[in-house]
Amino acid sequence: MLTVTTDRVTSLLSMTASRGDIRVKAMLIAANDDLTAHAVSVHPPTADNPRGYHRLIGGRVEFGESHRDAIAREVREELDATIHDLTLLAALENIFRLTGELGHEIVFLYAGRLDPSPPDADATLTEADGSVLSVVWRSLKGEGEDLPLYPVEAAGWARRLADRL
Repeated sequence: MLTVTTDRVTSLLSMTASRGDIRVKAMLIAANDDLTAHAVSVHPPTADNPRGYHRLIGGRVEFGESHRDAIAREVREELDATIHDLTLLAALENIFRLTGELGHEIVFLYAGRLDPSPPDADATLTEADGSVLSVVWRSLKGEGEDLPLYPVEAAGWARRLADRL
């Protein structure tokens, strides 16, 4: 488990985002009413993920913003929703490749419930760049899922949530 001190978080937040920097994100495992699945965005195929991939709801922490405020803002902007029962689960370090380029993030991982919840079909979210992505319900346990979930460590946290519920 990664331990992140307040001084380290402040240091990470003060960095400007550019290639080679560590990005700070806040992401949400957003369970459905039955507590069997969570909402994820569906991303198109890439060289690294030829069938596409799932990603947790959330995004970048802006300069001067707390990670808790960031996840609330991201959910409001992307889904026009609010979060109930928001709980910080962990701070994760995510080092990955996307379209051949190295990425590095510190992710504040939350659990919570969306209000309103995305519908079972035809749900979408709008990214900051204006792109529209589908939103689907993914099994908390990952059963029957063909696409990988990012950040990778989130799948284990989702399974642990399912086991506790």
